[in-house]
Amino acid sequence: MPPKKKKKGQKLSKAQRLKKQQEEEEAAQLQAEREEQERLENERKQEEIQRLEEKASESREQELNELCYLLEEKNSAIIKWRIQAAEKAEWERFMRCDGVPNPRDQRAINTFISLWRDDSGSSIAEGLQLCNTAVQLVEELEELLKEAKDPKEVLKYQEALIEVQELLHSKHLFIAEKILKGASENIDPETRNMQTVSKHEKLTLCLWANLFKNPNFKGLDFEEAGLGFRIPMHLAGSDIAVRMLHTHYDHLSMLARIRHPSQEQIVEEKTLSPQESDTKQSSPSLQSRNSSPQGSEGSRSQIFTQMEALNGHMSSQAFSDAPTTDPTVPEVAMTGSRAQIVDLMQYTTLGGVFYYDLFHLPPQPIRGKGYTILQIVDGLKEFPYPTGRPNNEACPPLGVSITLPDWVVNMEPPLVACWDAGDEQWRLDGITDVSYEEAEARISFSMETLQTFALMQNTYANLPFRSWELRPLGQNSALLAIKGALLDISITIQNNQCMLEMEQQRGLSHLTGKWMSGPALQNAMLKAGINIFASEHTHKYVSICKKKSLTEQAAYEQMALFASACAFSWSKWNAKCGEEHLVLQACEHRDPTPVPEDSWSMYLVGAQRSQRLEIAENSAAFSPDHAPGSEFHSTFIHMLQDNMSPDGIAMATNSHYLFVDAVHSLLCATRPVVFS
Repeated sequence: MPPKKKKKGQKLSKAQRLKKQQEEEEAAQLQAEREEQERLENERKQEEIQRLEEKASESREQELNELCYLLEEKNSAIIKWRIQAAEKAEWERFMRCDGVPNPRDQRAINTFISLWRDDSGSSIAEGLQLCNTAVQLVEELEELLKEAKDPKEVLKYQEALIEVQELLHSKHLFIAEKILKGASENIDPETRNMQTVSKHEKLTLCLWANLFKNPNFKGLDFEEAGLGFRIPMHLAGSDIAVRMLHTHYDHLSMLARIRHPSQEQIVEEKTLSPQESDTKQSSPSLQSRNSSPQGSEGSRSQIFTQMEALNGHMSSQAFSDAPTTDPTVPEVAMTGSRAQIVDLMQYTTLGGVFYYDLFHLPPQPIRGKGYTILQIVDGLKEFPYPTGRPNNEACPPLGVSITLPDWVVNMEPPLVACWDAGDEQWRLDGITDVSYEEAEARISFSMETLQTFALMQNTYANLPFRSWELRPLGQNSALLAIKGALLDISITIQNNQCMLEMEQQRGLSHLTGKWMSGPALQNAMLKAGINIFASEHTHKYVSICKKKSLTEQAAYEQMALFASACAFSWSKWNAKCGEEHLVLQACEHRDPTPVPEDSWSMYLVGAQRSQRLEIAENSAAFSPDHAPGSEFHSTFIHMLQDNMSPDGIAMATNSHYLFVDAVHSLLCATRPVVFS
């Protein structure tokens, strides 16, 4: 017979009960001992923290004064330098005598416009040179418009800008007309049509005149310009001319911004209280920091505003950020009639603007023995398209192909946008059959009607950053290396000059390896489609690691002060420490070689104090515990000095003010602590 099963709830024997009781008592005793050890350890830590806080409190005023003195010394010097640089630039501008009128002088601009409008006898070469002069004037007016605060000045620059642009457009047509009127004298023997390409500094002009009227003609590629067009067969027998004009600049987007101020900005302005309106500021950039000198009184107030972060006053906002750390990225498309309007806060033109026009071929000269007969016509006449066809047949679309200029970087397949001349906005409708050949950087598409168009790229395609590092290369020299979302970029800073370095990117020889000022580098990078710079709109389109703005700004200032002798780097724990604090890696590093991995220390930077952390980058979890044996300090630079050599401290404190300003400007422009 099988053994009987034990009944449920059978009582334990006395020995078993005693053994179980003994085990429970031992476990309880061990638990109590552990809890007591944890209590004693916590008490010890609290006592240690209290001691360190008291010690830091005693030296707080001295440390803040020392930091304030360093900041004031550098800021006073840079402001004095900016004033002198501005005066020198103004004098050089006056002595330049290159034909470009002073953009601040309304009478000079009016004189230039009047004389150029009445000039109809210039040669084609002279006309193109005057176009370059007008482009320079427009660019200077755009910069003044960005800086202008007075509504009267804003209106003055806007009106001048629009008037010069309209005249520039008419002169482009006038030059094309001159060339097309002599088309029969420049026939290509192979095609028996006229085709020409004129490449200049700021534009490329391609013209084709249909002289032979070959019924099998389908299109033409201007290979040296990277442009091509396709026309339907029913146009091949018409007296037509095609103009493809590529301006290497984009003045239309500025016009769109003038005509259509951001609705989102208007909403924000209406919802802000008067006090918030006064304190709200856009994020600093290389351009704004280096373009307008300030007086010494402004310097002092600026320094104490920056010190508020360390004194615990966090009300002002130096940077504009979204209220969430992961905002929903707006799409281009909206609802209703605005469904296909391009958001110029999110998208930027890439490689300039392209004009595709169809004209009636002007009458050609008839030459006889000793005479020439030329029918006088008033300007080029647009050839309407789509045209009426028998039986109400639809007109086939027009084809376009573009090879991206070799001076831009396309990080993603670009969008094609058409210019709505009536509403003065970029739109995405009217474009079909888009194809993109990445290897050749060539895009082809069809257009329902003849329109001006541009290629659009997501402004923030390279954001947020995967990581970043700022390390010294010697006295007054440093390297900022940024691993972007799509491209890795390095910027070398030497005194107040910057140089871009990138891994192989086609056609950027005009940009990489060239020394230039910070503002010039920023403008050149943006024109080339390389954006790593934050604006007041960036947080609406890119997820961020939100931080208190004045704490962030104070960190950039102190990093710039010590950039000659200390290396700084991204940390994954920055996203885990809350808005009140920053976490980054730092160490003393006084040679141009890469920083060894075991040299880094982790730092927690806050408004009231900075401390070195016990954790490392590869730790399993975040902990705010300070490193054993370390101190608390009221400023980041004093925290760094605890682990620096006397030579390193001397190198940092003796950094030139131009270098400190260049590093600080670059950090404020890129904001790596937030956008990584």
